Amino acid sequence: MRTIKLGTSSLDVPVIAVGCMRLDSLDRSEAERFVQAALDEGANFFDHADIYGRGRCEEIFADAIGMNGTVREGIILQSKCGIRQGMFDFSKEHILASVDGILRRLKTDYLDILLLHRPDTLVEPEEVAEAFDELERSGRVRHFGVSNQHPHQIDLLKKYVRQPLVANQLQLSLTNATMIKSGFNVNMENEAAVDRDGYILDYCRLHDITIQPWSPFQYGFFEGVFLDNPKFPELNAKIDEVAANYGVSNTTVAIAWLLRHPARMQPVIGTMNVGRLKDCCRASEVHLTREEWYALYRAAGNVLP
Repeated sequence: MRTIKLGTSSLDVPVIAVGCMRLDSLDRSEAERFVQAALDEGANFFDHADIYGRGRCEEIFADAIGMNGTVREGIILQSKCGIRQGMFDFSKEHILASVDGILRRLKTDYLDILLLHRPDTLVEPEEVAEAFDELERSGRVRHFGVSNQHPHQIDLLKKYVRQPLVANQLQLSLTNATMIKSGFNVNMENEAAVDRDGYILDYCRLHDITIQPWSPFQYGFFEGVFLDNPKFPELNAKIDEVAANYGVSNTTVAIAWLLRHPARMQPVIGTMNVGRLKDCCRASEVHLTREEWYALYRAAGNVLP
């Protein structure tokens, strides 16, 4: 598995992150088989959140991988906090309590990366800074980042937080590419020119923050997948054509499209199917041409100015 540096850190991570949001849909033997398949592919970066399965997914993962000291040193664990029932919470008290719960469920004494899950408009960045300092000082968290945040929200945190913010998880796929689309349509009088995220793609590139695309096969907000979907005939025809040229699956091409971007992204895949997991990992070996990348972008319904 090809690796990249995560943000400005010295941490080498695989270009594919294994999302564990649906791990509670598997029984114990299925979970063990899935986790082992990921490790066999070199995909040893596992993405969690305290809300996934209400914490159950982290527990299942720890059991499935047989967590112990030796196992722990061979994997990279990332989790997220900040979402509560009916609210968001970036208070120092909640961050610290969340991390303690995450570590207990994962049966480990540290996280490689902690992300703040969704923006909290009531955030007091001084409290976040205090929480991060305590977590770093105690060794409970080694690196920090955010999720679903635009540049000014990140800058507000950076005004107080000492630690580099190494990652930002953002929704991105062939059919959900507004952060790319607006960059093509600067100063244009059309819907595609609407800046919906503060040009977060360019911001992350400028500040060496690794973008972790989530839901790389989804269209809309969890409306379904675009692969083999009759709603997207032109896109699937082009994906299948490119896939045939490389001798890979359509799943591989959809992930390879993200990896081709020079922002050095790390897609977070959510499949619990071992075959699709392997197809996703194979994208690490596929380097699309510029012509193929743009052809796929246009086939998704995106119009170049």
